[in-house]
Amino acid sequence: MAGYNVCRMISTNPQKPPRIVVFGNEKGGTGKSTLAMHLTVALLNRGLSVATIDLDARQGTISRYVANRRQYALRQSVPMPEHAALDTQDNMEAELAAILDRTQHCAMVIIDTPGHDGALSQIGHSYADVLVTPINDSLIDLDVLAHVDPHKQTIQRPSHYSERVWKAKQIRAKRDGGSMDWVVVRNRLGQLEARNKKLMGKLVNDLAKRIGFRVADGIHERVVYRELFLDGLTAEDLAALANTRDVAMSHVAARQEIRNLMHVLGLDT
Repeated sequence: MAGYNVCRMISTNPQKPPRIVVFGNEKGGTGKSTLAMHLTVALLNRGLSVATIDLDARQGTISRYVANRRQYALRQSVPMPEHAALDTQDNMEAELAAILDRTQHCAMVIIDTPGHDGALSQIGHSYADVLVTPINDSLIDLDVLAHVDPHKQTIQRPSHYSERVWKAKQIRAKRDGGSMDWVVVRNRLGQLEARNKKLMGKLVNDLAKRIGFRVADGIHERVVYRELFLDGLTAEDLAALANTRDVAMSHVAARQEIRNLMHVLGLDT
């Protein structure tokens, strides 16, 4: 197990266990790590203590994001999460439980899971109070959640990832009697009202009613979500750094999208 801790902050309510938000999808390239980091910084900027856990240490996107931010913090002060990466295949559940035990002083824990099926990903999903599943606005991405009838353009049945979430809910309920709020985020939306965009909206909403998740719309395809990676920054940082960086209207729009996502997740109070 590898990781590091930086800038430990005090939870606003140390007696209350942290709320755990898990970013998960069996398909890679859907923006899990990027959205996880943007959400993390938004929470930090609201004075909450946050821990991030990387369960995809081989890819290590969120770990590199945090490391880049740590280097930037040597030049200019920015709020930091605590961070740990789990890269072992032995005693995975015990290792993750130990990390979570060390983050009990935090208000929030953000877990980034691998973009493929596996035991560690399944374990990580089972700890979610809130499960966030980003999907690109594509029928290819929707196939992870459901099979679509190509002629009727309707949902035929839930797919393999939906079944994995159901299993994670069962594990969670058996472990501590807890429940999971599942939110599917339509990510990297196009700016135009294309036919595919409308069809995706209809299919995702139909599936939500069928298998019981909520839908968060409005995360558009914006360069800002990726261009700040090398400095470990996010759209939420730009207002505070306005004297050193140009702030475009797209940056303002990106910040509002993250705030809207926080509202849907119930994290803006």
